[in-house]
Amino acid sequence: MLTKWDELQRLVDIRFVDLNLLKQAFTHASYRNEHRKAQIEDNERLEFLGDAVLELIISDFLFQTYPRLPEGELTRMRAAIVCEASLVMFARRLTFEQFIRLGRGEERSGGRSRPALLADVFEAFLGAVYMDQGIEAARKFVHTHVIPYLGDAKVGVDYKTALQEWVQQRLGVPLRYLIVEERGPAHAREFVVHVQIGDQVKGVGLGKSKKEAEQQAAAAALAALVEENSGEQMTSVSQAD
Repeated sequence: MLTKWDELQRLVDIRFVDLNLLKQAFTHASYRNEHRKAQIEDNERLEFLGDAVLELIISDFLFQTYPRLPEGELTRMRAAIVCEASLVMFARRLTFEQFIRLGRGEERSGGRSRPALLADVFEAFLGAVYMDQGIEAARKFVHTHVIPYLGDAKVGVDYKTALQEWVQQRLGVPLRYLIVEERGPAHAREFVVHVQIGDQVKGVGLGKSKKEAEQQAAAAALAALVEENSGEQMTSVSQAD
């Protein structure tokens, strides 16, 4: 019989080696206080670690994506991405609130939907991924579940321009956006867009307008390119060693 932890791992497409780390990431201090005899750990330490891991991954992404932006602008963009409101949005997209372990009092007071608590859980989860499987697994999670949705977080990032610059500077191949599907009634239209770089589709976007779908596709493509580039850098460093 599948448990809620099996469902969560399926949802994020990560299989934990140490399942206790995953459970800890979703354990609020109020739950630990009600189960003292079980010696359960809460997620506060993992939250501390996950905050640093997220900042590093986002900093690396922005640094590589925007080679001409000054430090102050990069800092502003990073702050918008890792703020509480954005983290809550990412957590809710993954329905993390369903898996949190709360004490009875915290549950009755609506803690499961409290923004600060949800943001903490998101960071704690990322800390757990890092502890269990390392920085590359954490990076893959962020590139899959955070970066493609930054447009929804109102970060103010123009992904189409950033992708155009990346491709021109590093790849020198053609880039184009393809509307592959239009669906839904006229008053609730949705567009599916592929961004093709050279002869490969690197990103897929979905939006209520062509512009929104193209931005989503560009964000997904940038995440994929940065991840590939980071992997190549790690390989070259390993070979040099």
